[in-house]
Amino acid sequence: TQAGLRRKARAKFPRADEMLFTVDGLEQATRERVRRWRAQRFRSDSGVIWDLGCGIGADAMALADAGFEVRAVEADAATAEAATHNLALVGAAPATHGLAEEVAVGAADAVFLDPARRTARGRTWNVADFTPAWDFVLGLLASDRFVCVKLGPGLPKELIPDGVQACWVSDAGDVVEVSLWNRLPAGPCAVVLPGHVLTGPEEPRELDIRPVGRYLIEPDGAVIRSGLLAEIAPDHDIWLLDRHIAYLSADEPVPGPFGTCFEVLEVHDYDRKLLRRLVREKGIGTLEIKKRGIDVDPAALRRELRPKGRASATVVLARTVDGTKALFVRRLQPS
Repeated sequence: TQAGLRRKARAKFPRADEMLFTVDGLEQATRERVRRWRAQRFRSDSGVIWDLGCGIGADAMALADAGFEVRAVEADAATAEAATHNLALVGAAPATHGLAEEVAVGAADAVFLDPARRTARGRTWNVADFTPAWDFVLGLLASDRFVCVKLGPGLPKELIPDGVQACWVSDAGDVVEVSLWNRLPAGPCAVVLPGHVLTGPEEPRELDIRPVGRYLIEPDGAVIRSGLLAEIAPDHDIWLLDRHIAYLSADEPVPGPFGTCFEVLEVHDYDRKLLRRLVREKGIGTLEIKKRGIDVDPAALRRELRPKGRASATVVLARTVDGTKALFVRRLQPS
């Protein structure tokens, strides 16, 4: 079992072949780059950092590697033993088998917490099913300690308490988590690793809604989740194509790490027969189809369009103020 888990773990852990895993612990463990980013955000004067609900110890290992004194606690006895083995690899203290609610955390200590959000029925966003209890989590965030709470990126925004920084994190194009921080500037935040950070202004900018311009911007998922679309390019004239869809447009290129910029080559009404004819006439054999807010299966549509030839193309299906459009675009190289 461990041999199989170690093979699966190599994508997440450089030292996978030395570690011990559980099935759930490996599935729920944070990616290496995200763990290290989060550990670097803790203050250098945090003293002891408690990882309450440490799982197999992945986040606690990153904190120890960053130079912090770590105390890890895990409710499941077998998982706590795996965490103890893993923490020893980085010279950290053994994990404690116990409940987060029963730990005596020092007044000057910091806390990292990743509440369990699964029941026998699967993943849940019912806070009554969280372990430890949501009231316990809120109490930590309201305390004077430096606290970070890791949650899934789909966290309903109405659950985010006032006065915290809610930070959505994207790694290699995947939005992997939202973390709540109680001693950082409050408000939404988007992080695109390896280290690009976007925060909101005191007075958010309202974006216009206009037809397609010369360029299309597809924001990173962390930017969309955080609601910081207007901050991708605060000095540029950018606008929305539709009030409810996160595609932006501009008449000049908008480079940067927070979105992918495409040059718009052609704009057509979204008509399948027209698209099939265009694909045939252009000799397109490699066809990338992107869409948002439209009930279309890109794979099924690609089969219907029957691409054949040596050319390649990217088509974006987008709702706009002028109706649903099919945009032939060219991806610009990131700046």
